[in-house]
Amino acid sequence: MEENPTTLLPENPAKRPSLLTVLCILTFIWSGWNMVSNLAVGFFFDFFSKFFTQFAETYKISGMDILTDAKPLYFFVSAALYVGSVAGAFLMWRLKKTGFHVYTISQILMLIAPMYFFRLPSPSWFEVLISGVFIVLYSSNLKQMN
Repeated sequence: MEENPTTLLPENPAKRPSLLTVLCILTFIWSGWNMVSNLAVGFFFDFFSKFFTQFAETYKISGMDILTDAKPLYFFVSAALYVGSVAGAFLMWRLKKTGFHVYTISQILMLIAPMYFFRLPSPSWFEVLISGVFIVLYSSNLKQMN
């Protein structure tokens, strides 16, 4: 007796909502790029530190001293948190509810990390707004995840 391979597939496979697809793709692009760039700055910190200093002096840009005073550890921690963000988006892409929690925790820690490393009094309101919007939009798709 031969087994039909199609019987092993679920009757109605879950379909990923369009909004979730768009959010995941945006997260893959943004967090993936930031993961790579933070790793690059961490590994080549001396070069980037000199570059940022010269750039700030040449173009009279205030606030660049935060980047030049940073330690490579900040960039490695940031890269790891972006890995968490990408991993969470990947799990949500596969309709796993756990991905939402991984993504949300990574985003919250990304908001806190600059406060810890640079002794800032509060996170950037813009970053809070963007992270909050993405978390709310992702949470609106939790019903389709298992």
